[in-house]
Order: sequence, then structure tokens, then C-alpha cells
Amino acid sequence: MATRIYLDHAATTPVLPAAREAMAAAMASWANPSSPHAEGRAARAVLERARGQIAQGLGWGGAVVLTGGATEAIAIAANRARAGTRLASTVEHDAVRRQVPPTIPVDANGMIDLPALQQALTAAGPAPLVVAQSVNNETGVIQPLADVLRLVRGAGGLLLADCAQSAGKLPLPEADFIAVSAHKLGGPPGIGALLVRDPAMLEPTGGQEQGYRAGTENVPAAAGFAAALQTPRQWMTRAAELRAQLDRAVTAIGGQIVAAGAARMPSIASYRMPGVPAAAALIRFDLAGIAISSGSACSSGSVSPSHVLAAMGWPEVDAREVVRISFGPATSRTDIYRACEAWTALAAGRA
Repeated sequence: MATRIYLDHAATTPVLPAAREAMAAAMASWANPSSPHAEGRAARAVLERARGQIAQGLGWGGAVVLTGGATEAIAIAANRARAGTRLASTVEHDAVRRQVPPTIPVDANGMIDLPALQQALTAAGPAPLVVAQSVNNETGVIQPLADVLRLVRGAGGLLLADCAQSAGKLPLPEADFIAVSAHKLGGPPGIGALLVRDPAMLEPTGGQEQGYRAGTENVPAAAGFAAALQTPRQWMTRAAELRAQLDRAVTAIGGQIVAAGAARMPSIASYRMPGVPAAAALIRFDLAGIAISSGSACSSGSVSPSHVLAAMGWPEVDAREVVRISFGPATSRTDIYRACEAWTALAAGRA
């Protein structure tokens, strides 16, 4: 049987060998890093070294609050930022939508409607907080966060950037708060960070992490996160070439590229094959030994159509025919050939 191919890296990507090794080594520092004794101080040293490496690996000069993942980082900033009205677009991840009502519309390519954002900021009152993703987890669309920040600054507000999909792959945008997740970039699951430009902009609640998050710190996971970020990352150019190859193959057999007119992350793409329900496509790909997904992994168990595609104006019947394919560092041209073969077989049998 042919080796299975994993093309669902936007959901989670394999833990890098360097991260596994760093976690194993950090297990020796098993003590509570908040304890004052020698064992606790040793664990604290490992933790703070990892925190510094995370900041360095991300090119961040502000504070780093370690969290259980990007979801928690978003919740902390969304609820405790010293700001007024909260605003978010209609294509944000469910982690944002659970905290901030989505009201800012997007265009047909999933790009934030900047005039609508300006109007919302004008009506929001003093010091609004805008939450916006750097890269959409379903479509790969890259949002114009520099333009968003310009409007936010003009309104005297703050920007929380959800960089779960882009951190470690694209340069971080300028923002007041940035949410990142280790398991999207080769680190372990269960850890992330909230990057804070100025801690005075965030309300503390006591406990660990400089008073911004309670709970014993996960030293091994922090070490794994840091090691993943220290690993060289020169694969995005190759990812762009592989996606272009897949784009050509899909369109050649009558498929449709989602958000083809927008700037997209090289490692994420969504496609529609008319007449082939996404649920059937996922099963057929899985039987062919290829792992792909439909929409966000966080809501893939739901029968509801994608809220992202709905916000972009897609009819529900068409949205239910969209699947997501996402690449990682080890994705090869052979992997894409097999994916193209699977698409061709699906297209041939749809009638």
C-alpha cells in the first residue's frame, strides 16, 4: 500500500524532531518554576530561556505571555485589553467569534472591507479593539493588516492580530497583541503565546505569567515551542510552487480556486469541485491515502456550512463542495502528483 500523504498542516503539523528533543531534555527540569528552591529555580531558568528564544524566533521585542494555545491567547486579549468596543470581521476563526461578535464585512475574496471598518470604528466610541487574522485558516487569504492598523490607530484603538496560521512562516505584523500557536509551526500542541506590545494595555488577574495567566507553567512544552522556532524555515517558496501546480491541475479539470483574486498564504488553498460534496471528497481522498480537510479543523465535525464562505457570498450548495489542502515542510512534488490524480479521479466520476 502506498505511503499515506498528509495535506492538512493548517489543522496541525507534525512536531519537529528538534522540538521533541528539547521537550525530552526539559523533562529533567520537572519542578514547579514558581517554587523558590534550587529545583524550582532550575525550571524557571529553562522556562525563561525558552521565552526569550520564542521572542527571538518570532522577531518580537515586547512581552511574551505563554498560554495553552492561540485560542486562550485570543480570549485573554479580547476580554482583558484596556479598550472599549470590540470589533471583528465575519471571516474570523471560531476562537475569535466566541469572544467578539463578527460585524465587519468582507469582499468576495474574503478581504476585510476597509471603508466598513472605518465606519464601524467611527461609531465605536473611544479606544476600540479590533481583532483581525493575519491569514485565514480556511482560504489562506492574507489580510491587509497594515491598512487595518492605520485605521485602528486613527481611531485611537488597539489591534489584536490572530497569527496562528502565519507565525513562523510570514513576518509578524505590527500590532498591540498577537496570538500564536506552537502546533501550527512544528511545536507541541497545548501551548501558544500572547505577544503584548505594552503590558500596561492588558488587565492582569494575578497568578503566573507576570499576573496575566494563572496555572503552573508547562516548561517542556515551552522548550519544544522555542526549539521549533529555532529550526530553519526555507520552505515557503517551494510551497508556493507546489500550490501553483495544484491550482493548475484543479482548474484544468473544472475545479474552482477559492479566493483566487486575493493574496494567499502559499501553504493553504481551498478548492471546489462542482458536483462533488466535500464530505464525499474527504472520504475518497482518505481511501486514496491522502489526508485533507473541509473548513476549519475546530469545527469540521459540524454539518453547518463554512461561515467564512458564507461571509464571502458563496451559496450554501457551492460552499458544501469546498475542501482545504495545506502543505508542510516535508510536502513533496510527488505528494502533489498524487493529490492531482485523486482530483482527476473525482472529477471523472462526478457525473
